[in-house]
Amino acid sequence: MKFSGVMIGSEDPHALGAFYTSVLGEPGFHDGSWYGWGKEATLMLGAHSEVHGKSAAPQRIMLSIEVADVNEAFATLVGLGAKVIAEPYKPEADQDFLLATVEDPDGNYVQLAPPWD
Repeated sequence: MKFSGVMIGSEDPHALGAFYTSVLGEPGFHDGSWYGWGKEATLMLGAHSEVHGKSAAPQRIMLSIEVADVNEAFATLVGLGAKVIAEPYKPEADQDFLLATVEDPDGNYVQLAPPWD
């Protein structure tokens, strides 16, 4: 088995697609209400008849986006209207990297992290 990606159902896939297009760039796949990014592991967004409103348990699954500068990416996403969940912080006092968490338009948590070595 091989992990291939994550699919997020949405009541408003166009708003969610616009948000992630601003974050990740133009999707490699776009067909009607479906948007997709990535090749090895993908993020797919689309309409789902059983999904309504914001995520009821946003802590359950957190999307992780690798960024070169957590502070800069955090400011960009907040500027796009993302709700702040956790401002940039060091997960452990002795660590020299930052993490930050925001909420996308559907209420899903998105964590910003530097590249992992």
